[in-house]
Amino acid sequence: MKTILHAVLLALALLGSAAANAEATLRSKEQLAIVLKSRLPCCVIDGRSEDKRREHPLNDALPYRAEMTINPTASVVVVADSDSAAMQIGKTLAAAHPGKSILAVKGGVAAWEAVLADLMANAPKSSALGGINFVIPHNTCETGTPLQQLRSAPGSSHK
Repeated sequence: MKTILHAVLLALALLGSAAANAEATLRSKEQLAIVLKSRLPCCVIDGRSEDKRREHPLNDALPYRAEMTINPTASVVVVADSDSAAMQIGKTLAAAHPGKSILAVKGGVAAWEAVLADLMANAPKSSALGGINFVIPHNTCETGTPLQQLRSAPGSSHK
């Protein structure tokens, strides 16, 4: 019985240490869609060549530089010209940020844009991807005479 308990504890310890030392993983668009539905990445790193970035820019992506520093608060997505380049950048980022989830995109830009389209299509209206719905009251952003004027009583102090 003690042997089984020790084996179970050892297995749990190994699983825990593997999670704490997360490495870069190459993920398909289907895998990324599943992972990112529960929590969006903190940043997308664009590891493509400068020419490819210029031809087809990725909105809100940070261009990869060897000396770049990031402070990942969630998973990091890496898009590159090839799967091997995405993994190489991912491994570099994983070494700099042990314990953080680094997701290299298998299939490059086309796969990443498919994931984004899927997330946008399935996002609730009130989510960050779906946008925030609100109404600006009439006359609040118009020029001309204001509807109300705020005045303070004589002798009152504003701090």
